[in-house]
Amino acid sequence: MTLEVVGWLLVVAGIAALVLPGPGLLMLFGGLAVLSQQYDWAERRLDPVKYRALKGAADSVETPLRIALSVSGALLLVAAGVLWIIKPDVPSWWTLADSLWLPGGLATGITQIVSGLVALALIVYSYRRFHGNPKAVAALERDIDRADHTA
Repeated sequence: MTLEVVGWLLVVAGIAALVLPGPGLLMLFGGLAVLSQQYDWAERRLDPVKYRALKGAADSVETPLRIALSVSGALLLVAAGVLWIIKPDVPSWWTLADSLWLPGGLATGITQIVSGLVALALIVYSYRRFHGNPKAVAALERDIDRADHTA
């Protein structure tokens, strides 16, 4: 029962992170991996999601601009986490209620820092595995086609 709840939470969070900041496909893959222990339908969808997550990783290190934007985004996330932890006083230009200034406190800051560090680690992994390696990208595209036909 606990694994099922964790799996569904990861799937829902992954779907949300597809449109919000976060590693959506990675969380979706994690949720399906957990749910695949109990459900055949989840196991059938595991490979297509995994390969699409890897394709997104390969695309993210395709050009120097994408690498720079990805690294900048991850570092911005870490910086935001530090700001949340420091929690400076509400600035004079803030027009909303004071309680809406950096909500969530320490837990939010730690989560942002960890997310940024995970993102940096994934960028390094993607760079080492896919950047300047057209054979790895081509193999990945073949894996996607094969997984789509068997799912």
